Amino acid sequence: MRDVGEEEREARAALTRIVEPGDETVGRWLRQTTPVHLVQSLAGEREMPAGVSKKKFAGLRLRAARVDMSAGPAADLAAVAALGGRFVCPGDEEWPRQLDDLEDGRPIGLWVRGSANLRLWALRSVAVVGARACTEYGAHMAATLGSGLADRGWTVVSGAAYGVDGAAHRGALAAQGATIAVLACGVDYAYPRGHAELIGRLAEQGLVVAELPPGDHPTRSRFVLRNRVIAALTRGTVVVEAELRSGSLVTARRATELGRYMMGMPGPVTSGLSAGVHQLLRGEAVVVTDAAEVVELVGSIGDLAPARRGPIVARDLLDPVASRVLEAVPARGGADARRLAYDSGTAEEVAQGKLFELQSLGFVQRCGAVWELARASKGAAGSRRGGP
Repeated sequence: MRDVGEEEREARAALTRIVEPGDETVGRWLRQTTPVHLVQSLAGEREMPAGVSKKKFAGLRLRAARVDMSAGPAADLAAVAALGGRFVCPGDEEWPRQLDDLEDGRPIGLWVRGSANLRLWALRSVAVVGARACTEYGAHMAATLGSGLADRGWTVVSGAAYGVDGAAHRGALAAQGATIAVLACGVDYAYPRGHAELIGRLAEQGLVVAELPPGDHPTRSRFVLRNRVIAALTRGTVVVEAELRSGSLVTARRATELGRYMMGMPGPVTSGLSAGVHQLLRGEAVVVTDAAEVVELVGSIGDLAPARRGPIVARDLLDPVASRVLEAVPARGGADARRLAYDSGTAEEVAQGKLFELQSLGFVQRCGAVWELARASKGAAGSRRGGP
């Protein structure tokens, strides 16, 4: 992997102030020319690249005119360094190469706060997203999922928003695990304001990542564009709660487009906050209910969730014939061996043998010629008779 020079790093840093995240037109230009040459063209120091739309280029030049090309990029790099951060570019050792799947829409670079290696943490990462105005159920499940993934050595990625995002981050932090917040603003800009403390903790114990330079603020479109980074950075996306119209669904569907796993955590069918998740589950999403099931899907061969079974009772261990004979014994009163053989569809001598076997196991007792349920079994007789 090549080393990114300081000139290119400053040029890419400048472009994050000029270009909106996910601008595929600029992404195509960067395949035709270098970031340094593109910045010089936008500053009027070079001719406009060939094949570039004049209208689009003129708009970007207006934005570039507000940027001090000589000092601005260096000041932004110094500002993020003062926060203990850095600016990671395509080509750097720390660059998560799965972001290249976004092709022309990949980030120009990422502003990062935190000491961990972004590429290494992102290799085993899962996005947990969902409603901002989530229910107590949604918050509980997101926090449990976050801590469960962290306990298994997986990085939890989300957007630091209210609701499901914040709960997932807190769950991972409580488990002393790895978690990454992808913001729709600068890494030094706490949004939402009510999560200023959480974002500070994420910068200390985890990572805070953004495409926008220090001090930049969020907009509605930037939240949507931020979601593509969450989807591309991770191996899969879990939606905990979401209405039918939700940015979380955009993230999940983008994950599918990028070849990642799309998962949904079901909720009550009467809850509008689970309606979007259930719609995903009617399509390509996979049902998950805990961290083990998520890891089974996105992890390596052998990362299997434990098998789920109901409680095993003594009756489950009986052979089919003994089980039929026991079913024939009346819940109240009793019956002789001939009647029990008839009711169970078994030969009388076979039924007689099974009754003695059931007696030794404590299921039935004998009163003269009549067999009845043992006292310990009578309490379960009602549920047995009403069951399938």
